[in-house]
Amino acid sequence: MSTNPLITEPVEDLASRLEAMTDDEVFATMSELERASEAAGDDAAEEILPRIALTESEIERRYPGELLAPYRNWKQRQTLL
Repeated sequence: MSTNPLITEPVEDLASRLEAMTDDEVFATMSELERASEAAGDDAAEEILPRIALTESEIERRYPGELLAPYRNWKQRQTLL
C-alpha cells in the first residue's frame, strides 16, 4: 500500500479537506491522484478512483457547468511554467 496520504487517509477526511482547499490545491490534488492512478496496480487503483471522483465532484461544484475545463486549463498552464 502506498504511503501517500492522499491514498491512505480515509475518504471522508479527504472530502473535508477538499472543501477547505484553494482552487490550486484542489487542482494539484487531482494531478497527484492522476499520477498515482497511472502508476498504481489494479489493487491500488481501487483506492484511488473514488478519490479522483470525489475531487472531480469538488471541481464541478466550484465551477458549475464547466465540468473539468478549469482543471485542464490549470494543468496546461503548469506545463508552460
